[in-house]
Amino acid sequence: MRCSRSRRRTRARSSPARCGDHRGRRRSASAQAHALLRFAGPGPSVSCALASASASGGASCRAYTPAVAARRYRVPARANIATTHDGGLTMAMPLDGITVLDLSRLAPGPYASMLLGDLGADVLLVEAPEGAVRGAGGGGGNDEAAQRRRAHNALARNKRSIVVNLKEDAGREIVHKLAADVDVVLEGFRPGVVDRLGVGYAQLKHVNPDVIYCSLSGYGQSGPYHEMVGHDINYISIGGALGEIGRPGQKPAIPYNTIADFAGGGLMTAFAILAAVIARDRTGRGQYLDMAMSDGVLYLLASQTGGVLAGGAPPVPGARGLGGGSPHYDVYECADGKYLSLGSLEPHFWANLCDVANRPDMKPLEYDVSKHEEFAEHLTGMFKTKTRDEWFAELKGIDLCVAPVLDLAEALNDPHHRARQMVVDVQDPHVGVVRQVGVGPKFSETPGRVRTTAPAAGQHTDAVLQTLGFDAAGIADLRARGVVA
Repeated sequence: MRCSRSRRRTRARSSPARCGDHRGRRRSASAQAHALLRFAGPGPSVSCALASASASGGASCRAYTPAVAARRYRVPARANIATTHDGGLTMAMPLDGITVLDLSRLAPGPYASMLLGDLGADVLLVEAPEGAVRGAGGGGGNDEAAQRRRAHNALARNKRSIVVNLKEDAGREIVHKLAADVDVVLEGFRPGVVDRLGVGYAQLKHVNPDVIYCSLSGYGQSGPYHEMVGHDINYISIGGALGEIGRPGQKPAIPYNTIADFAGGGLMTAFAILAAVIARDRTGRGQYLDMAMSDGVLYLLASQTGGVLAGGAPPVPGARGLGGGSPHYDVYECADGKYLSLGSLEPHFWANLCDVANRPDMKPLEYDVSKHEEFAEHLTGMFKTKTRDEWFAELKGIDLCVAPVLDLAEALNDPHHRARQMVVDVQDPHVGVVRQVGVGPKFSETPGRVRTTAPAAGQHTDAVLQTLGFDAAGIADLRARGVVA
């Protein structure tokens, strides 16, 4: 293997403060930085208010440029900072300049890095030679069907891909070189695997002391269950969520794998990573993040845990108002076999429901559970007189909290989601325009966007290795030895 040169970008981060006074002044400068990052920064020159901060070691009164912003306020030096029409500074996307090395495989990890990539982070996938699962669609294959699966795979969008064999010493060396120059490393293996492969936190911290290293697993890196295998159904079981879902006297109703894998896993992981980035910008130190999907599930139940911890009875499936135990918080079958959901919890919504049902006698009886079964039977009969869409068209203008129960295809074609740009057209170089789910958070100044479809596995291997200093002969040698692909 020949490596013609090595490279490491200079980080634009200040060292942490060492005393109380310095910490106070750091917060003052940091407050100015946060104002900048909220995209309402001062014009070409800093106001005289900043000049006073200069006397105590804060910001100086000088022209604002991206370089100054990077040095003074720890805005990543590689961020895409632009000048606004009024002379302020902005970034094209919220996470411009943040780099993520993604070693994860199954859905929760790729979903977390997708969220970061959608908001501008530079995400590099490190994939296995045998091909990555990529959560919801593979990256391999060159036939038309495989290309379409790749192009529609939202979890791998806005990312680059390099294929590296982590079981080879040379492969581990490549990962170490990459990790030396990133903000975040994300992995989703079973506990202990990355350490055995030589790419765990302890190993990579040596080459990048301020790296944020995130491990996402089912049960975490500690505790009596940490070595157990599992999937979403197991994590929501241990986390207490599955036992709450269903009807009285029936077995728990199994939801799709959204709760643990995506909400308690991927979404919680992206949230933790961003918090760690903020903490590092304040302290100058990276850290290790231990994310467990079972933790995330229990965390999502925070609003319900208090009563149980105070000695109350745990929720019984279908027995509480928010679990389908009330006639005004339930789903009802309509004439066409489709369903409508009701959420008329508050008194004024309940009163409107009673009017629609032609049952004004029920208005004072919202909390009389002895009347709930009879009223539910009345609503069941009423909703079967019209189709779902007829009911929705009739009721959506009333303060009633009503919505059609849509399947996923219907949801993707719903006019509200289209108006909110939750379904977007994306240009793929091989299959043309494909449609994908849009970006959830809506930013007024720095919106996220789908910039690229999923790459083919290893699509960027050569280009990435070249940035590490490998010449063509060195790359060919690595490929011939099965280190990269």
